[in-house]
Amino acid sequence: MSQTISQQSTVRKAGWRGWTALCALMLPVLLVSVDNTVLSFALPGISADLAPTSVQQLWIIDAYSLVLAGLLVTAGSLGDRFGRRRMLLLGSLGFAAVSVLAAFAPSAELLIAARALLGVFGALLMPSTLSLLRSIFLDRDERRLALAVWAAMFSAGAALGPIVGGLILEHFWWGAVFLLAIPVLVPMLILVPLVVPESRDPRPGPVDIRSVLLSMATMVPVVYGIKEIAVAGFGHTALALFAIGAAFGWLFVRRQLRLEVPMLDMALFRRAGFTGAILVNLLSVTALVGFLYFGAQHLQLVVGLSPMESGFVLVPGMVAMIVAGIGVVPIARRLRASAVVPGALAFSLAGYLLIAWGGAHDLGLLIAAFTVLGMGIGAAETVATELVLTNSPAEKAGAASAVSETAYELGAVLGTSILGGVLTWWYRSVLVLPDGLGAQAAAAARETLAGAMGAADRTGGAVGDALRRAAAEAFDGGVVVTSLIGAALVVIAAVVAATTLDRRREAAQR
Repeated sequence: MSQTISQQSTVRKAGWRGWTALCALMLPVLLVSVDNTVLSFALPGISADLAPTSVQQLWIIDAYSLVLAGLLVTAGSLGDRFGRRRMLLLGSLGFAAVSVLAAFAPSAELLIAARALLGVFGALLMPSTLSLLRSIFLDRDERRLALAVWAAMFSAGAALGPIVGGLILEHFWWGAVFLLAIPVLVPMLILVPLVVPESRDPRPGPVDIRSVLLSMATMVPVVYGIKEIAVAGFGHTALALFAIGAAFGWLFVRRQLRLEVPMLDMALFRRAGFTGAILVNLLSVTALVGFLYFGAQHLQLVVGLSPMESGFVLVPGMVAMIVAGIGVVPIARRLRASAVVPGALAFSLAGYLLIAWGGAHDLGLLIAAFTVLGMGIGAAETVATELVLTNSPAEKAGAASAVSETAYELGAVLGTSILGGVLTWWYRSVLVLPDGLGAQAAAAARETLAGAMGAADRTGGAVGDALRRAAAEAFDGGVVVTSLIGAALVVIAAVVAATTLDRRREAAQR
């Protein structure tokens, strides 16, 4: 024990240069998290200007996440081999340049292409920021705090997205949301070469093109299959996509086990702390995004708030997430992670149960529920993300960070697809349309809550008011069911944490 304490005391502290580097690395994190939520507010303007088909509109949204998910593992491995700072700078330059192209895209086809390219360069950004923190902050306590700030900035970006998007679109055209990248990335491109040291795997293997292709062939069908469920439900197409992804995934794993220097070291997944932390992040993000999915719709379509006002309503929850993520650092220093993470997730469980018990119609209750949910998610993700890096060798930090980022990306897709799909199914199943409603308005009302509210406005009178009440009642009933599923996901995450995040195993990795 005394030897461990002595080793800890001799670890080099980050100093002012390290904390300045943290500030620089937070800029791309903020940008990517804002970008995840701001685009949906620009879609009406894009539709009016470029007139995309319904399929093209889906691809404008999906092209980025599909390419990003497919390339994260590859990008993390490239950072380990060629330098994480180099990949970060390359990703930032590319992201800024392509953002300008997206802002001035003259057609839907070119905007889709630009979104796909943004996914390529976005994949270079996120794993690099996380893995560079592993090499800058060698002291365990300092690293916990740095990762808490990293997670807090990701949460802050999600909260700022609706507010920033609303402000921009009130004064500028839709392309301005893409130009946000310029003022964010230019300071980073100046600071990073000055304060962020380069780091890489000292014994990298050759780039294996077959592994790169297999990783993309694994992730893209899986992510696309999840999105297919959200749009069309679980059918033959989604099943075929999952089967294709599973087949290529098996080939990818088989190849990694055979390579002398694999692109992704599969031995990482034999460490309970690593795999458990990945699962905790996956389930936590799924639950969080599911809440945001129905919360945003309820605030805008049922309560009648603007996108910007809805963003402000969600700010207390995001602030709670940030404060809890940073505040958990001294607690995690003294207690086992297998106790801290389940304890934090108990707050998230309480948030979902509040909605399941009281419904979403009470605005104060919704704010309180999201606040306690955010507290739990913020604390749990900080500890889990730190364990991902602690349970992986420093030279493989890029690949390990990429796996963590993939869990975040899949969690976001699953939150919308699974919880959003259940909510849509419930809404359509229980919606009772009022008498006297026209066929076209009825079809729109059955499709989505937004369609019902639009039909109610066009119909007007007593019939329109009746449709508005019926749609809100059906949607809020689905919110209760969805909240119970979200609560179940949080319970599963807590059980995973309690059984896998063993502090003794962590100590062995210091």
